[in-house]
Amino acid sequence: MPRKPRKIFVIDTNVILHDSSCIYKFEENDVFIPIAVLEELDQFKKGNDTLNYHAREFVRSLDALSGDKLFNGGVKIGEGMGNISIRLDAIADEEFTRSFPAVTPDHRILRCAYNLNKKHPRRQVILVTKDVNLRMKAKGIGLMAQDYVSDMVEDLDTLYTGRRVLEDVDEGLIDVLYQPPFEVSAESFEDHESFRPNEYFIVRCGKKSALGMFDARTEMIKRVDKFQSYGITPRNSEQTFALNALTDPDIQLVSLSGKAGTGKTLLALAAALERRKLYRQIYLARPVVPLSNKDLGYLPGDIHSKLDPYMQPLFDNLGVIQNQFSESDVKHRRIQEMLKEEKLVISPLAYIRGRSLVNIYFIVDEAQNLTPHEIKTIITRAGEGTKFVFTGDIYQIDHPYLDSRSNGLSYLIDKMQGQKLYAHVTLEKGERSDLAELASDLL
Repeated sequence: MPRKPRKIFVIDTNVILHDSSCIYKFEENDVFIPIAVLEELDQFKKGNDTLNYHAREFVRSLDALSGDKLFNGGVKIGEGMGNISIRLDAIADEEFTRSFPAVTPDHRILRCAYNLNKKHPRRQVILVTKDVNLRMKAKGIGLMAQDYVSDMVEDLDTLYTGRRVLEDVDEGLIDVLYQPPFEVSAESFEDHESFRPNEYFIVRCGKKSALGMFDARTEMIKRVDKFQSYGITPRNSEQTFALNALTDPDIQLVSLSGKAGTGKTLLALAAALERRKLYRQIYLARPVVPLSNKDLGYLPGDIHSKLDPYMQPLFDNLGVIQNQFSESDVKHRRIQEMLKEEKLVISPLAYIRGRSLVNIYFIVDEAQNLTPHEIKTIITRAGEGTKFVFTGDIYQIDHPYLDSRSNGLSYLIDKMQGQKLYAHVTLEKGERSDLAELASDLL
C-alpha cells in the first residue's frame, strides 16, 4: 500500500504567540512559515508579556534549526518529524487578487497557503490559525483551515466537575459519617476505583444524606461540614465543597469554575482572609484583557486610572465581605489594615512578574482569559507554602484567540484532575440574586 503524502501546515502568527513550541506538534508533516509571520513576530519581540516571550522563544528555536535550506527546501525539525521552511512572498494569481485586493499580513499568509495548495495538488495543505475570520476566508477559496488544537480539551461535556452524587447508599454508611471520626472506607462504596483525590460527594439514601470528600492518602471518605469563613456562609453543597478546598492548607492548587453569581471569587477571598495567618500575603489578581483588543494606553489618566475599571470587581467582592461586619468590628478594620500594609494586594496579573511567590495565598480571577502556557508559567512560580486558586467561567471568554476548549482554565481542570495536591469544584447554582440567576439562564 503506497504511503500517503505528508501534509503541509501553514502556521499563522497568532498560533506561535499562543505556543512558541507549536512546530513540534505536527508529527511527520511539513511546516511552512510565511515571511509575513516573521515580520509580525518582529513587532512582538520586545516586552515582558507572554506574547513577547513566545515571539522571542520561537525565533530562537528557528535560529537553532537555521541554515541555507530554511529558505530553500526546508530543514528537519527533529527525529521522526517533518521539515520546516520559511516561505517568501510570491505573486498572487488573478483569482486570489480579485477576492483579496488589500495587501495585509493576513492576506499575505493566506496567499502563501493558496500558492502552496496550487503547487502541491497531491498534498493536503492546511492553514492553522486561531483567527476565526481568517479560517472563513480560507474556506471561501477552497483551502482547508483549522484551529490550533494541541492544547485543547477534547470534550467539555465530560470535563471534570470535582463532585458527584452517590445515590441509594447503605443507610449505615451515612450514619457512620455522622459518628467520630466522621469517615468511612472508600471501599464501602460501589465504583470506588474511579474516585479521584479530593473529589467531593453528596451521599444519599432516602431522606438521609451527607457531604463527603475522598482522601486519597487514607483511602477514606471524610465528612465535609458547612462552616463560615470570615462572615461568609456557603448557601449550597457546591459552595460548601469549594470552601472546604479553599481552606485546606494541604490542597495547594484549587480551581473553581461556574457562571456569574455562583460565588467563586467571593468564596476564594473569604477563605484567604480566614486562613490569612498561615500565609505571608494574600494576592488577588486578574488578567487585563482590554475591550476591542486595544492597549491600555488609549485610556485617559495615569496607570491607576487605567487599571481601576478592571480591578473594581475584586474590590466589590472585598466590600461584600467587609459589610458582613460593622465598622467598629475588628474584622472590618483588619481588612483596611491589610490593604494599607500590603498584606492584602489587589493587582493586575502582569504585575507579578519578577515577584517571589513564597508563602502566599494567590487568587487568580477570570482565569479563563489565560492561555494554557500562562497558567503553567504562573503555577511553576510557586514557592514553599504558596497556595494557588484559579476562578472563572470557561464559557465567558474575552480573549480574542481563546474559546471554551482552548483556554487555560479548562486545560488546567483537564490536566490536573487526579492529582493529590489539586481540587476542583464546578459551581452551577447562582446565589447572587433571583434576577441575576434568571438573566444568566435565559439571556
